[in-house]
Amino acid sequence: MSDTPAGKSQGGDFLSNLGKIYGWYTGGFAGFVIFLAILEQIGVPNRIIGYLFVFLTIGVYALIGYLSRTAQVSEYYVAGRRVPAFYNGMATGSDWMSAASFIGMAGTLYLLGYDGLAFVLGWTGGYVLVAILLAPYLRKFGAYTVPDFLGARYGGNLARLCGVVVLMSASFTYVVAQIFGTGIIASRFLGISFEVAVFVGLAGILVCSMLGGMRAVTWTQVAQYIILIIAYLIPVVLLSAKVTGVPVPQLMYGQALEQIETLIATKPALEGARSHITPFTTYDPLNYFGLIFCLMVGTASLPHILMRYFTTPSVRDARQSVAWSLFFIFLLYFTAPAYAAFAKLEVFTNVIGTPISQLPAWVGIWSDIGLVRIADANSDGILQFREFTINADAIVLATPEIAGLPYVIAGLVAAGGLAAALSTADGLLLAIANALSHDIYYRMIDPNANAKRRLIVARILLICVAIVAAWVASTRPAGILAMVAWAFSIAASGLFPALVMGVWWKRTTSAGAICGMIAGYGVCLFYLIGTQYYAMPLWFGVRNISCGLFGIPAAFLVTYVVSLMTQAPSQSMQDFIDSIRTPRGGVRLVEGERALD
Repeated sequence: MSDTPAGKSQGGDFLSNLGKIYGWYTGGFAGFVIFLAILEQIGVPNRIIGYLFVFLTIGVYALIGYLSRTAQVSEYYVAGRRVPAFYNGMATGSDWMSAASFIGMAGTLYLLGYDGLAFVLGWTGGYVLVAILLAPYLRKFGAYTVPDFLGARYGGNLARLCGVVVLMSASFTYVVAQIFGTGIIASRFLGISFEVAVFVGLAGILVCSMLGGMRAVTWTQVAQYIILIIAYLIPVVLLSAKVTGVPVPQLMYGQALEQIETLIATKPALEGARSHITPFTTYDPLNYFGLIFCLMVGTASLPHILMRYFTTPSVRDARQSVAWSLFFIFLLYFTAPAYAAFAKLEVFTNVIGTPISQLPAWVGIWSDIGLVRIADANSDGILQFREFTINADAIVLATPEIAGLPYVIAGLVAAGGLAAALSTADGLLLAIANALSHDIYYRMIDPNANAKRRLIVARILLICVAIVAAWVASTRPAGILAMVAWAFSIAASGLFPALVMGVWWKRTTSAGAICGMIAGYGVCLFYLIGTQYYAMPLWFGVRNISCGLFGIPAAFLVTYVVSLMTQAPSQSMQDFIDSIRTPRGGVRLVEGERALD
């Protein structure tokens, strides 16, 4: 979109017609699903339906990316700061609904029961911190990226470089988890090996983020949210209607929980199964609440989420965007516990206790991918609970088949999971590429680079990072949820204290922030790597998915102590920080840069 009056007019026409555009898009997608359902009924093979779901949805995202392509730096980095709060909230919800939320959340609740609620509480609670402590103030600051804020607030490139290192570490870990999710989906529904599937999913990710930057990613993520929420809700609504007669799973899954507890108590084949509603069967209280804390703080530290609030027209819109984000996230998170309960009821009723020779076909299909395992040793030919293992990442994708729903529903869920993984991967890759091209290349290496060169560098770096991430994902380093939890602790330990104290304690100095980032990041990474790969004993029994429990306090303490030991920021910078916290006004980044002089 150009800066010409015609270009602005076209942009205005587009923004004023967003409701109509996405209304037609939603109706078209519903018609597409109905069309595939008809194809299934007339005998079209399941594999063809799977191919159509995967490739047509990726094709739509690619088309949006192409139509939103831009050569403007402002549009590439922050979508021109014209995204209405409602749609920015929807895009943020999509950006947030990663493979961990869509694929892993219900699966973790399936396996852990009550203890899995730590993920729901941590991730939703984090948006309260975002709304209260950071989003409006970062938007008012006027930065392009999180390292931009650190560089301007703390002066010089060292703080910016520390921010980039933490951003790269957290975002890369997170994006590997998303590409891992696309590999699972593509492997199952395209019938290709997992190692190849991760690179197939990568192609869809790159088209949107590479062509149009933040603008293309924003409008694509709105489209992806519509698909993922429809895909997530339909199977569990059908299951609720089947089990309880009422198609409102969020209110009716208590009946499923009662039936699960009854089965555990009375069905011999379920010997060894744990209660779904008893707390602290997997995590002790320290790990349970520690995980909630790390996920909350991590949510308020993730660069690709904070970037979304740089795209709003005003500070007020940034606040409203957080509220809309919470609403759109709530729709899925409020449903995840019901999804887990109804899926577990189906497995306990129709799979456990079934003769092994009569197991449904989906067991063999998901066994081939490595996400379901049946123990070799069996004495009576009846599948026992202890002989059946299902990976958390398979629950949501396999539930339509587990429940005997039409294959088109399974394909729809795959399309939703793909949308969730692609949307988050787009945002993460863009955050990484922007940090390298804008904060490292433009700000530190070549300040005179023109817009064309900066965008070329951003796109080249995006491709390189994406390929490396796909290669790492192909090695299956860990489960999706574990990798995501690591990313949250890394971001929380390295960025949260510097961001929050930079806004709320004007005495915070450059040396204090830099030392705090290094200390928090270093402690967190040391504990994570040591316990994960070198059999280091756990400190106080804390699992490494909550490694931020050590890094966050270390960062705050070091930042505070070093700031008191070093010269206070200039009075102009302190006045500028005061102005950032004022509800009204339009302070820009350039004023902060002047305050450094």
